[in-house]
Amino acid sequence: MFKDEAKIYVRSGDGGNGCISFLREKYKPKGGPDGGDGGRGGDVIIRASVHCSTLLELIRRRKLVARNGESGKGKKCTGRSADDLVIEVPIGTIIRDDAGELVADLTEHGCEIAVVKGGKGGRGNVHFATSTHQTPREAEAGQKGEDKNLHLDLKLIADVGLVGFPNAGKSTLLSRVSAAKPKIADYPFTTLEPQLGIAELLEYKTLVIADIPGLIEGAHKGIGLGDRFLRHIERTRTLLYVLEMTPDQEKTPKESLEILQKELRSHSKVLSEKPYLIAASKMDIPGSEDVYEALSKEFDQKIYKISSVTGQGLKELLFGLFESAQNSKNNEESK
Repeated sequence: MFKDEAKIYVRSGDGGNGCISFLREKYKPKGGPDGGDGGRGGDVIIRASVHCSTLLELIRRRKLVARNGESGKGKKCTGRSADDLVIEVPIGTIIRDDAGELVADLTEHGCEIAVVKGGKGGRGNVHFATSTHQTPREAEAGQKGEDKNLHLDLKLIADVGLVGFPNAGKSTLLSRVSAAKPKIADYPFTTLEPQLGIAELLEYKTLVIADIPGLIEGAHKGIGLGDRFLRHIERTRTLLYVLEMTPDQEKTPKESLEILQKELRSHSKVLSEKPYLIAASKMDIPGSEDVYEALSKEFDQKIYKISSVTGQGLKELLFGLFESAQNSKNNEESK
């Protein structure tokens, strides 16, 4: 089950208390103070990992508390510091606090942040001895840990975002060019959660493709599946509009494209400014060629003719997407 939002409570560990102790050994009747320091409390660390794909675990387990440090002991023994509590989240997770302020944006594998720091251990009485105060009976208490309420928001990171109406052929396309296995059926909204696939073009050339659940007109107002999943294409480098070429549709492919672009503009200005390609899907269906010819007259840019059933045009499309994504990446790096 895919989950892309979670609210959690995190608390770091308290530091251990310092120890009040005096040395008692044979031949050392007045050995002096030997109370050790307390150990440090554990931090709570959130780390991005390729091995995690959803926030579901954090929805089930909303309260995460690190262990406390151990108290100091006699013979100047320091209490054991607690291990940090590490929480793994998917790459692309954004962390915000209660006030909505950005805490971290974890965009790469291994990126991490200590969202709350463990308390320091208190000093034992050995630190309070002086020439005039040789039997100190005081020690420090360990510092308390910190706590926070956090909101986690997952935005998938991909090179290409597939955009289209339900049953436009996005899932079939993804399954054909990658090892992803999205649900495919002949009814709307078969894809109820974003799907990621990796397409291999040549050695060292790959594309991460995100299939976003189908949009319909009014999605930005909550109609259909609404705009819940549009956040996942905000990070994509390029978009692919998948338009169905089946004859006798209620809307022409051009009208479908205009509706899709309007929904993206209504959701975010960022989406409306992204580079995009257009794919004419289901070209294996009789009559699709006529629909394609009518569409191609409406646009100056190249429209890729594809069929996920026969494999027509898929290789050419992937190379076109790779070039578009690379150009977008270069533009990002030059800014």
